[in-house]
Amino acid sequence: IAASQPGTDWHLRENGREHHTSKFSSKELIVRRGQAFVVTFNGAEQPEQNFTFIAETGPKPSKLTRTQATFGISSTVSKDSWSAVLQSTSSNSVSISISSPPNAVIGRYKLGVQSGSSSPTSLGTFVLLFNPWSSGDDVFMPSKAECEEYVLEEFGIIFAGNKNHISSFGWNFGQFQGDILDICLSMLDRSLSHRQDPVTDVSHRNDPKYLGRVLSAMVNANDDQGVVLGNWSGNYDGGKSPSSWTGSGEILQSWKKSGFRPVRYGQCWVFAAVLTTVLRCLGIPTRTITNFSSAHDADANLRVDEFYDASGNHLDRAADSIWNFHVWNESWFTRSDLGPSYNGWQILDATPQEESEGIYQCGPASRKAIKEGDVELDYDGPFVFAEVNADCMYWNYDTATGKKTLIFSQSTTIGQFISTKAVGRDDRVDVTSDYKYEEGSKKERDVFKKARKKLGLEDKFDPTAPTPREVEQKPDISGKFKVSGPLQVGKDLSLILVLENLQSDAKKVHINMTAWSTVYTRRPVHGIWKDSKSITLSPKEEKQFPIKIPYTEYQQQLTTDNTIQVTALCHVEGGIQVLVQRDITLDSPTIDIQVLGEAKVNKEVDVEVIFTNPIDAEVTNCVLLVEGSDLLRGILKIEVPPLKAGDVSSTKFKLTPFETGPKHLVVNFSCDKFANVKTFKMVNVVD
Repeated sequence: IAASQPGTDWHLRENGREHHTSKFSSKELIVRRGQAFVVTFNGAEQPEQNFTFIAETGPKPSKLTRTQATFGISSTVSKDSWSAVLQSTSSNSVSISISSPPNAVIGRYKLGVQSGSSSPTSLGTFVLLFNPWSSGDDVFMPSKAECEEYVLEEFGIIFAGNKNHISSFGWNFGQFQGDILDICLSMLDRSLSHRQDPVTDVSHRNDPKYLGRVLSAMVNANDDQGVVLGNWSGNYDGGKSPSSWTGSGEILQSWKKSGFRPVRYGQCWVFAAVLTTVLRCLGIPTRTITNFSSAHDADANLRVDEFYDASGNHLDRAADSIWNFHVWNESWFTRSDLGPSYNGWQILDATPQEESEGIYQCGPASRKAIKEGDVELDYDGPFVFAEVNADCMYWNYDTATGKKTLIFSQSTTIGQFISTKAVGRDDRVDVTSDYKYEEGSKKERDVFKKARKKLGLEDKFDPTAPTPREVEQKPDISGKFKVSGPLQVGKDLSLILVLENLQSDAKKVHINMTAWSTVYTRRPVHGIWKDSKSITLSPKEEKQFPIKIPYTEYQQQLTTDNTIQVTALCHVEGGIQVLVQRDITLDSPTIDIQVLGEAKVNKEVDVEVIFTNPIDAEVTNCVLLVEGSDLLRGILKIEVPPLKAGDVSSTKFKLTPFETGPKHLVVNFSCDKFANVKTFKMVNVVD
């Protein structure tokens, strides 16, 4: 597309500064709606009162669908329509200030001018985006610092791990780099809605609710050949392991370069990070949210069922699951469809979990509606409500007879430590109280009951109200796993099973223990270890049983998520079974980054990355990947020599930053024994 005709001056620098779009490195004008921009063109030989401008977008522009506007020169800016105000004229050119309405359709526009009855002259094209700095826009965000973070910031931190042990890693969103904006616009044109009815689709592109929902479908490959193909199997042959990505740019570029074939592979944080990039690029304030112990309630009964066999193996037979963590998005906009009390943060989820209206998309669900239990409101309230509120039911399943026996239920497990990155700082902020009232409070249970009622579940089995049989039968013993050593890949795993007899008579207990490697969704992948023992607990006695799983036993079985689930199913003679379990996330070794000297624009600076091999064996196939918006273009790949046991490697490389301000380097180190050891470093670039 020729972005401009000879003789059209789009005032890229001034308009970019005024419209907060100067981070785009484009030769084409990129502006935000509801705000004036200046353009200068040849043609002063005509009396300027005769000029008519035509701005149009989409395949069949029309006034009816608000994808075409014609407007003459007026003395003042119009609030709710396109308008042009004369700035200045010279002997051969005219400067005009053009304003779009705050609810204009976003996308690429053609701009033409006509004078008198002559045929229109094309002035070229420009791109119009959402405007969170403008009070008339649906995405208006009053705090400038929040606009900076949620629209202009290209670096993010994603929280992972599990509720006992929260970890984090950096991500390069890179929404202003290269041709990402064009890729985002082609995502819209490749959506199912656009293919089915392009004219109507484009006419809805003024609405952040609509675009958020469409893009939540387009980021996953299901249904529409979207951007990323999900894979939770633990086997990532034929693609890249989801943990190996460090930014969205490589993913979006690969999608485009392959002729829009889905990129292999993603898991929840990849879908959420790519959606963050796309929405920030288009001007919708967006952030990633991590929910720990996140429910995937497949049958909309606000209940998650898990099954264990008599040996204590976690059976992969339920559609429901409880993930160690799950990452989704929040975007900021108004909800004219629901009413002003539901404005603000809206939940979108691009991970393909359940279909909504026949395709894999989720949201926007108003966060306020989720907190208040208003699950009937659009869109996908029941699924999102369950992610943070479902009750858990743990069952013993007899594989021979198919008989299910309830072991116990819990109403406080799901939805903990809901986390996002702080504004302007590299810290974690806990937003759990924005999703639900305090766990265990009357208000929280009232909201849960209200949601059950709205879903027509109030007369069905309520998992939190015990049956008469359960009231009589309380467990005779309690148990827990305690960690008694470092939780690190390369070190033996040391735990203690603590069992306590709650009764005043002795209890005979048979314990079946298992350890499985899992993916972060707690799906079991490989058995690592099993053991069983029979013990007697004296009245009120507490006993401790040390457990040691050597690194050599789990090393081959570990998935790239470094997660292990340990289970003890205790069969108490004459009593009910007790299930003790713990999900363990092992830390990768650490890497350290040092910037050697001051980082200045367009000046080379040395960076050193240091890695110590923590295990008693040589590591080989070592590769370092480095990326960072405004610090380097694309991804730097460095092969590192093998490292003997205990060796320290120092890798140096040079950077030439091309923008000032606080920037972030994201580093990923991999070798045959450790996958995707990540860290990030803030680099303050000065003039």
